[in-house]
Amino acid sequence: MTSTLPRTLPFASDSPLAVLLAIASDVTGPDDDEQREDAATAAAHHVYYAYASTLARVVDAVDWHGYPAVTGDNRRHEPSAVAWLDGGAWLHHTQRITEQDGATDVLTLIVPCTCGRGYVGVTLDTEDAMVEILTDLAPTQGRSPLTNGPVDCASIRAVPTLRQLCR
Repeated sequence: MTSTLPRTLPFASDSPLAVLLAIASDVTGPDDDEQREDAATAAAHHVYYAYASTLARVVDAVDWHGYPAVTGDNRRHEPSAVAWLDGGAWLHHTQRITEQDGATDVLTLIVPCTCGRGYVGVTLDTEDAMVEILTDLAPTQGRSPLTNGPVDCASIRAVPTLRQLCR
């Protein structure tokens, strides 16, 4: 059986292939600090434009703290940012990235449960939906009422480790 592949030949250091290989080896992507900064900036921009009448009035760009991407157990979590709201509540922002849709902002309001054992996260789709959720949380001072429903916090017994979050 004969090989149909051409013989490999050495290439010149200034050839197009050599230049492309050098470019590829220099491209490493943003480091952790750049990812943190980009995540905080993306969160601030999203809040400023999509929640101009509410969140943008109380959460400044400097309130966002960015985190780099996390990869593990065959999953990747994109860079994200959080902003503390007080009383145990905070906002979490990330971008869901797909080939079909590109980057989509995902903003989640995370509030403690009235039972004191865990947290409940509610994805915010619009400013009006957020106002409705906050209206529902007002009687409990921003805490999620304990229920046996699908957003019950009973399954969250402790703060998860980074390894658990990567699953």
